[in-house]
Amino acid sequence: MGEDGNSAYGHRTFKRSRSHFGDRITADGRDGWPVAADRYRLVVSRACPWASRAVISRRLLGLEPALSLAVADPVQDDRSWRFTLDPGGRDPVLGIRFLSEAYDKRETGYPGGVSVPAMVDVPSGRLVTNDYQRITLDLATEWTALHRAGAPDLYPAGRRDEIDQVMAEVYEDVNNGVYRAGFATHQKEYEEACAGVFRRLELLGERLSGQRYLVGDTLTEADIRLFTTLVRFDAVYHGHFKCNRWKLAEHPVLWAYARDLFQTPGFGDTVDFDHIKRHYYQVHTGINPTGIVPLGPDLAGWLGPHHREELGGRPFGEGTPPGPVPPGERVAPQGQPA
Repeated sequence: MGEDGNSAYGHRTFKRSRSHFGDRITADGRDGWPVAADRYRLVVSRACPWASRAVISRRLLGLEPALSLAVADPVQDDRSWRFTLDPGGRDPVLGIRFLSEAYDKRETGYPGGVSVPAMVDVPSGRLVTNDYQRITLDLATEWTALHRAGAPDLYPAGRRDEIDQVMAEVYEDVNNGVYRAGFATHQKEYEEACAGVFRRLELLGERLSGQRYLVGDTLTEADIRLFTTLVRFDAVYHGHFKCNRWKLAEHPVLWAYARDLFQTPGFGDTVDFDHIKRHYYQVHTGINPTGIVPLGPDLAGWLGPHHREELGGRPFGEGTPPGPVPPGERVAPQGQPA
């Protein structure tokens, strides 16, 4: 998104764009993109909740050796996501300076925005898909031949209808709801979106008061999708997006649930609060024209006891936790005062 796009936030009605490139990477390669080790590169921003879903899924499933990771600068310029975190400002695998170059190789003059997560075909340098709703589901179901031993089943066949229903409600009111509130251009529009966020959060709190996870007694895709919004809530959505009826840390059930996930291998060890805060406060100049990044909140509470294990549940089902984070993908220690 360019400078004009960034400054337009808060001045135009927000509508999330549909993913334009919906090809799927599947075991049978029916779209022309078969699952294969070392063929694709997952491009993400640690600031983006939609991309963070893919980072968490990849780690939980142990796909690090088969699917490489490119992390973009959390602060975009007028050419959108850029690789200025890498030596020479180029992605070391794709050899490009901007993710838009992979989009251009797929479709010259593509009129839509450049979004993450994005799957790029390494041999051709072409974008394969930016379908954030589908990428993680395919990682869980189509990439099974490359999963680590002990990988959890994040989208179990017998629970998919329930998972889909929960995810649809979370998406509409929470994942996307915070954006509709934050980028609202009229008071009524804001109030309706904000009320919807907290109405759904209260319902989720009731659901989670008696069970450790959203669906069944193990982690699923539904937990991943809720977590990526909750972990950003107090740091950016409460203030920056004006979702401030209460803080996550003030809701005993949801705060304990979020801390439980944060302390589970594969979740908190992928979170970079510095990237999150700098992206939202410095990129969305339409609603934060000074670009000032707040010092708070204190992050130490994320590592506090949550007691959710008393509800039972088996985080990884019959499987095991993922191993250590690969050295090149480690983030700065989290849970410390900002």
